[in-house]
Amino acid sequence: MRRNWAARVREITISGMRAVVLENERLRVTVLAGKGGDVVEFLHKPTDTDFVWLSPQGLRDPREHLSPAADDVGAFVDHYEGGWQEVFPNGGAPSVYRGARLAQHGEVASLPWQATVAEDSPGQVAVRLAVRTRRLPYLVEKTFRLRSGEAALEVEGRVTNESGLALHAMWGQHIVYGAPFLEPGCRIRMPGGVRVIPHETPLNPGGRRVRGAGTWPVVPAHPAGDVDLGVVPPAGTPSDIVYLTGFGDLGRYEIVDARDFGMRVEWEAAVLPYLWMWQEFGASAGYPWWGRAYVLGLEPFSSMPTDGLAAAVGNGTAMALAPRETRVMRLRAEVIGP
Repeated sequence: MRRNWAARVREITISGMRAVVLENERLRVTVLAGKGGDVVEFLHKPTDTDFVWLSPQGLRDPREHLSPAADDVGAFVDHYEGGWQEVFPNGGAPSVYRGARLAQHGEVASLPWQATVAEDSPGQVAVRLAVRTRRLPYLVEKTFRLRSGEAALEVEGRVTNESGLALHAMWGQHIVYGAPFLEPGCRIRMPGGVRVIPHETPLNPGGRRVRGAGTWPVVPAHPAGDVDLGVVPPAGTPSDIVYLTGFGDLGRYEIVDARDFGMRVEWEAAVLPYLWMWQEFGASAGYPWWGRAYVLGLEPFSSMPTDGLAAAVGNGTAMALAPRETRVMRLRAEVIGP
C-alpha cells in the first residue's frame, strides 16, 4: 500500500495517458505527463476549489485525434483541455524560425514527457519531467515540488540549447483560471509601477477592451474612457490580450475573490519579464470558443507579443541562448486566503 498521508505522490492514467498526482494535506496537483506536462488539476482541498480552467471540449489524446484539416493552430487548440501548459520554443501564433515551421504555442505542449519521481518522503515529494523538442535542438525539463502542510506548488524549469549554435526561443507558463474560482468581481493585484502594453489588433471581431498603454491597473479603454484591468468583468465583455512588464527581478501577482481567497504566483522576472493577460469572457462566437469560454490567463513569459518567435526576434524580446547554455526559471503558486 502506498502512503496516504502527509506529502505523497502516485502515478495514474487519464484517458490512456500517464499522469502523476502530487498531494499533501492541503493541495492535490495532477500533472499530465502523457501530454505536455500539463497541470490539469490544482485543487485546494479544504475548500474543494480547483483553480485551473477546464475547457468545455475536454481532454483529448493527440494520438487518437486525426484532424481532417490539420493546421498550425489546430495542433494546440484542438487538444487544449485548459489547465496550465509549458509554452516553448514558440509563443502565440505559428511562426517560422530559421527554416523551422513552429505551430501555435510551440512544440512541447503536445508532446509526451518522461516523468520520474525525484523525491518521495512524508516531508516533500518531487516529480521531474523532461522532453526534447523535435524541430529545434532543445532539452526542456521541469520539476514540481510539494511540501507537507503547504498550499503551494514549487516549479523549477530548465531549457538547454543542445547545439553548437546560438539560438532564440520564447518560454512561457500558460496559467489560466476559470470556474469554480473565477467569477465577475474577482480582483487582480500587482506591484506598483507595472506597465501595461496593449496588443496591436483585436483578438476577434467583437472588439476589445484596451485602447492604449498605461500603468496598472487603470488604462485607456476602447473606444473611450478608462478601464480597470484589476477587476474581472462580467460575461460577454470583449476579448483582449495585454502585456505587463516592469516587475524587477521578482514577478508577482494575486488573484482573489470577494472573500480575499485566491492564488499568489511569484516567479523570476529576470528570466520571464513579461506577464501575458489573456481575457476571454465569452465574446468570441467563432472557432474555437463558440461563446463557451469564461477564462482569464495570467501567464509569465520571456517575450512578447503573441505573434510568434520571428516577431519576438524582430522586436528584441526573444530569449537568446548561447551554444550549450542552460537557462533556469523558478516559480511558486500558492493558495492564499482569510
